[in-house]
Amino acid sequence: MELLTACAKSFLVGGLLCAAGQLLIDRTRLTPARILTAYVVTGVLLGAAGVYEPFAEWAGAGAAVPLTGFGSTLARGVREAVAESGVLGAFTGGLTASAGGITAAVVFGFLAAAVFKPREK
Repeated sequence: MELLTACAKSFLVGGLLCAAGQLLIDRTRLTPARILTAYVVTGVLLGAAGVYEPFAEWAGAGAAVPLTGFGSTLARGVREAVAESGVLGAFTGGLTASAGGITAAVVFGFLAAAVFKPREK
């Protein structure tokens, strides 16, 4: 039963984050790129403030998968790298912490482009 509750919570939180993004696309003049950037920046700010970690523990994958989770990962990586390496960590920590996600995005994007015929609209 605990697994079912965790899955439902993740689904609802992730769905609410995505629905908020869709509402911003539908109801404002913001472009999707600006909304995505706002999600990442929000995740960075909430992660830097220490608010996102408890939220992500409660929400599970629903908070970890959207772009806010990526932003939080960047903030956590920078914070840890600065503690280890000083100022240089501010430049390397975010990429080190999120390298797996960035690599997956590049690989799956390449595979999608290889399987399907990309074209401009």
